[in-house]
Amino acid sequence: MQANEQRAILAIALAAAFSDGSRAEQERDELRRVAVALQPGPDFNLPALVQDAVLGQIDIDAMARELGSPQLRQIAFEFAVGVCDADGLRNQAETRFLADLGRALGLTQPQMVEPAAATDSIATVPLAGSDSREGRADDAALDQLILDTALTNGALELLPQTLATIAILALQMRMVYRIGAAHGCELERGQVKEFLAAAGVSLTGQYLEQIGRGIVGGLLGAVAGNLVGALARGATGAAFSFATTYALGHVAKRYYAGGRVMSAAMLREAYSDLLDHARARQGQYESQIAQRAGGFDVNRLADLVR
Repeated sequence: MQANEQRAILAIALAAAFSDGSRAEQERDELRRVAVALQPGPDFNLPALVQDAVLGQIDIDAMARELGSPQLRQIAFEFAVGVCDADGLRNQAETRFLADLGRALGLTQPQMVEPAAATDSIATVPLAGSDSREGRADDAALDQLILDTALTNGALELLPQTLATIAILALQMRMVYRIGAAHGCELERGQVKEFLAAAGVSLTGQYLEQIGRGIVGGLLGAVAGNLVGALARGATGAAFSFATTYALGHVAKRYYAGGRVMSAAMLREAYSDLLDHARARQGQYESQIAQRAGGFDVNRLADLVR
């Protein structure tokens, strides 16, 4: 993939992030942080793209013209759908943006409707899941839940399908819900998102960082559906998703076990410390992560989240 194509896809994704009309300072700061983390070199100014997105100055038609292949145009649209659904089902402004984007990319109605419906099916899965067997708090059981979710999310990031990234976010939210429920807290989706934000975890930022690493790291193998290629390039991504999920789970465990009295500053500090710990541990689980990735049915990701 050429640099202009990478830039175009990321520009479209960033435009999608602000298509809901939100210009919250926290969201802008998070996306700037992601841009700095992904910066591939001096000739590719991602922070400037973020600023253009904040100001509404990204020309979607011009970006669409940079994408010469049908595969890249489709992947750009799918990423944009994921960005819009990352923090919950899209609103009217985001729906209008996606319709305009689809027209700019020259996509047919099925090419727009099918990925949107598939993403919605994951983004709207109830947090309680299908069994609702949360039970009482049990340290060993919760530790196993956190580790299992972290392993699954590390494996999901190795998959070439764009839906896998939405599944990662959905599983993180469900994990937090189940930890809260185990401590007697029946949480709404909005409350889970508030906890994530307090801990410094942005769903949209995570999604953009995950897809950005794939784009900058070489997306063509993934676009072609080459799982072997994805596994070969995906160790860093798997480490990211494993570590963020693991750290998030253990912060949630501390927070709900302690009666939800930790301040946002305390949550962020705990999350940062646990993230370092999780990164150090990830290496011992690489074979399990790779094994899980090979065993997924990519056509049933919604079932995995339930």
